[in-house]
Amino acid sequence: MAEKVAKVGVKKEKGYLYFVDKNGDVSRATMARGRKAKKGTQKVARAGVKKQSGYLYFVDKNGDISRAKMARGRK
Repeated sequence: MAEKVAKVGVKKEKGYLYFVDKNGDVSRATMARGRKAKKGTQKVARAGVKKQSGYLYFVDKNGDISRAKMARGRK
């Protein structure tokens, strides 16, 4: 299960991939669909989330930052 870390409220646009960058902010990059993708990313919102090891951070469907425990070492 995922837990909400920060309320940002980013409105997602079609054609972009939204992610949490290394500074803990929300950024976006253009998605390549059968053509060359434009290089570079754009910072969308500043959140300053401190990341902890062992968690996956992502932008959920509401545009907020959430995290989920990573499954490691399963056999």
